[in-house]
Amino acid sequence: MPGPSVPGSDDGDHLELPCGESVDPHEIDLGMREYNCPCGETHAVVTDVHPPSRFFPESLVAVLQETIDTDDEFEEFGTPHLMGVVLEEFPEAVAIHDASDDGAVGYTMLWMTDFDARRLHEVVVELVVELMEHAISHAENDTAVSEFESQMLEFDVAEFVEQYRRQREFETEHDQPL
Repeated sequence: MPGPSVPGSDDGDHLELPCGESVDPHEIDLGMREYNCPCGETHAVVTDVHPPSRFFPESLVAVLQETIDTDDEFEEFGTPHLMGVVLEEFPEAVAIHDASDDGAVGYTMLWMTDFDARRLHEVVVELVVELMEHAISHAENDTAVSEFESQMLEFDVAEFVEQYRRQREFETEHDQPL
């Protein structure tokens, strides 16, 4: 008799979600951002082919890609790194499916979270702001540190996410980068 599976681990053709339900990864298409679960909740869906501009404007993505060196198989900082930060902070809220051996799905990695897409967006922004605050705290320029800290006091994550999602038209799967 098989032992109990760990949330997020592959169990044959199914991915166990943080809520305890399971989903066939073949049901997830590249345009999905949310999954309406039988548990009654809505879970965010992210794949490695979703660009980081799903969460941030292209201009900020370019800065992140230029300044963050990656030490993995990915050429540049991207969605897998963003989801890695979320996973590190909320390990029990993220289920992961490695589809690298499954050519039928169109993605290599799938993350499904206990959060809905909007809350995940807020979490990603909050965590990147924290990373930026940590990085700037090591700067030798006190003026730059003070200016950044002052700007962050005025930064409203929820308002940023609201405006960004409105501009990107997240109600359809045909949104365009900014």
